[in-house]
Amino acid sequence: MKYIDQSDQLKQPDGGLGILLVNLGTPDNPTTPAVRRYLAEFLSDPRVVSLPRILWLLILHGMVLRVRPKRSAQAYGKIWTDQGSPLLVISHQQLDALTAALQPRLNGQTHFALAMRYGNPSIASALEALRRQNIQRLLVFPLYPQYSATTTASIFDAVTSELQRWRRIPECRFIHRYYQDADYTAALSESIRAFREQEGEAEKLLFSFHGIPRDYYESGDPYPDECRSTAAQVAKSLGLHDHQWQVSFQSRFGNQEWVKPYTDETLKRWGSEGVESVQVVCPAFSADCLETLEEISEENRGYFLQAGGKRYAYIPAMNAHPSHIALFADLIVQHTCGWPEAETSPGETS
Repeated sequence: MKYIDQSDQLKQPDGGLGILLVNLGTPDNPTTPAVRRYLAEFLSDPRVVSLPRILWLLILHGMVLRVRPKRSAQAYGKIWTDQGSPLLVISHQQLDALTAALQPRLNGQTHFALAMRYGNPSIASALEALRRQNIQRLLVFPLYPQYSATTTASIFDAVTSELQRWRRIPECRFIHRYYQDADYTAALSESIRAFREQEGEAEKLLFSFHGIPRDYYESGDPYPDECRSTAAQVAKSLGLHDHQWQVSFQSRFGNQEWVKPYTDETLKRWGSEGVESVQVVCPAFSADCLETLEEISEENRGYFLQAGGKRYAYIPAMNAHPSHIALFADLIVQHTCGWPEAETSPGETS
């Protein structure tokens, strides 16, 4: 392995704390070649697709990447903005708001960076920017409320793989599974409540989470259980009865069985059974993206209405809402406890 030359850092002062925010990723533009590059990186990750490696790569490059990029590019084209990918635009808004919120609360030098697990800005480039600041401590924050090997663990793999090239690695901490934080439940509940106060309530509230293959769950991935726990906590906070809400899983890919019930099939069934109004929220997504803005807000709307439903609404992700940013800031302060940059030292009160 070739290590990065860090001799230039020997005489530099302590660069303090680096905070790395990471989300899933996005193609650079909504064109077939760009989407193909993005999907090739995404679907080559063994955390995402765990089929035998040689077999899957033959399928991926021989079939999937010949067909799927064009269709996905058309979907991205429907949601693309003048500023670019919604996910990337919102992620930068989150970073800017979080930087402003944390500057008064952290001591010493603190450097912020944004990365995408797949696509740009890459984890490697973000870590390199932090390395050049001579950071001594690194806090990695994957923006996934619920843990899955396909998301949070994949970011861990990518970060640690890059750090293996450093001769001097910083002290590292890693945030995950923040769905359990009471402030997360409160912020998500308030987001849903505010939407329903403005738009009116619906017969059904559907909590739609990105799915994973069933065998991943049976092999020990806790993600589906954490999704169900998230929805139950929020439903309780909203005072919903059991018949008023349900959990489902979206975005399945391939022919294998995924965790059920499926979002599209649930909406089709409700429409055919006489359910007239539905609202859908996607708590696994910290920022709106293709899976929420196109798949849920548009594609699944069509399924429900065509099956007989009358009113359908997607409740936006919390994005850069102040309560969401405040949650992020509090989580970061909690996880820097004991470091020089912490708001308060152990045993002190703020």
